[in-house]
Amino acid sequence: MAKIIDPDDLNQNVEIIFDTVNKIIDVVGLSTNPASLISDTGTSATNGVTFQCVYSFAKEEWRSDANLIKYPFPIVSITEESFELVNGWNFNTGTTRELIRDGGWSLKDSGGTSVEEYMNVTSLGTFDNSATDLAYYLQVSGTSTLPTSVSFFGEVNQPVKIYGSPLYGNVDYRDLFKLYVREEGKTYGFYDLLTEQNLNSITFKKYALPLSNGTDLKISVADTAIDANSDGIADTAIYSGMSITYSASSFVRDIGGTNRTFSILIDGDNKTKEQIYEFVQWSLRQIVDIDTGPGDVKGKIAEELLEFVGDTLKTKLTSYGGVYIDNFTAIDTNSLVFVDDTGTERTFPFVAAGTLQFNDNLQNDTNSIYRVFFTNDNAGDNAGRDFGTVSATTLQDNSVVDIEGAVGGNPSITFDYDYDNNVQRGAGSEATDVPFTAVALGLGTAQYVITTGTLVRSTSNVINFVAALERNYLNP
Repeated sequence: MAKIIDPDDLNQNVEIIFDTVNKIIDVVGLSTNPASLISDTGTSATNGVTFQCVYSFAKEEWRSDANLIKYPFPIVSITEESFELVNGWNFNTGTTRELIRDGGWSLKDSGGTSVEEYMNVTSLGTFDNSATDLAYYLQVSGTSTLPTSVSFFGEVNQPVKIYGSPLYGNVDYRDLFKLYVREEGKTYGFYDLLTEQNLNSITFKKYALPLSNGTDLKISVADTAIDANSDGIADTAIYSGMSITYSASSFVRDIGGTNRTFSILIDGDNKTKEQIYEFVQWSLRQIVDIDTGPGDVKGKIAEELLEFVGDTLKTKLTSYGGVYIDNFTAIDTNSLVFVDDTGTERTFPFVAAGTLQFNDNLQNDTNSIYRVFFTNDNAGDNAGRDFGTVSATTLQDNSVVDIEGAVGGNPSITFDYDYDNNVQRGAGSEATDVPFTAVALGLGTAQYVITTGTLVRSTSNVINFVAALERNYLNP
């Protein structure tokens, strides 16, 4: 059954009951009365009955029912989406109010003062799975407040209480409303009603707001692969070293030689950008404090921190400030964008990366070493740092460490190179391709091997060492 919008589909004392003694309007769903045509299963976007339909039905019944006409009419229509309950009438508590769709209302006392108010929240867009995805909302400020789940799975269309006088709960939620949907393995949906619609306060009417989700292609693990205990602390080894810290004072990080400030720090524990993203998204579904600092930030209502744009991982500007990631893998350097406290995107100078690959002879020789030289310094000051001369210069990696060492039995070794800033060849050589000459040799198993090529602005550079089998080395 679909949402009822036609009063001809309603029957007095079946779907709608007017209790004239207690002045109560009861909306009856199918689960309560099998004869009812009002569905109370499925999504709130497709079940229930509109307030306009209830109002229209009440008018028809007051017109035709000789008993009802004796009593003051219960509803004043402000618009088709905003109503007042008057003359002492009110809705029954419990499921009645949950079945009202597409309208908000105010309960008036005998003097015409509003003593209780409900708005209607209607989400626009679709959920990935309407049968299992459950939205939730926040009505109180503060990062440690717990949210409230909506009444039905799937797309949302339901009343939410926004005000109650001292006799009706003594609450006032008219200055904040945030709606979320965050499900495992799916993109997140969020809407801040007052901010996005430029409202000073909420009133008793229908508010339509976009909210949707879908499959998150950057999530490849289930929650159980991160935290089997659901205690807000990642237990699986890959994620256990990661953390999120919120700070009242900014963190300072050097990006491209300039200090930038950030107010939230994610420790990536030297994991990939995808694993860092998985950890953070998982953290934002936790009901407990996810802040490793002194604060209390409940994950489920914390602001989103990261987003993928294609294969680039970007941090977001939050109400705290910017977000930085510490301890990410070097190979991800070029695909990270950080938003600092000023809201400005910051990126590192391009870091080239690649792999040194060794054949079996070099792997099997316990004495084998490698070193990567500049073939020449023609792109810089041309001072004669050419390979084959006493001034030959070893390439330094992004950490200003020579790219050299022992093979150590490894089939491959990764390296990085500060492509945009390295000036070992002299001024003007930065941000230019790098001609290299790489050598390797062992003693008893691997002969001397030399290979040449060019490092380019890429993270896929490969230097192959193929050493011939040593047959004549002898050190008795």
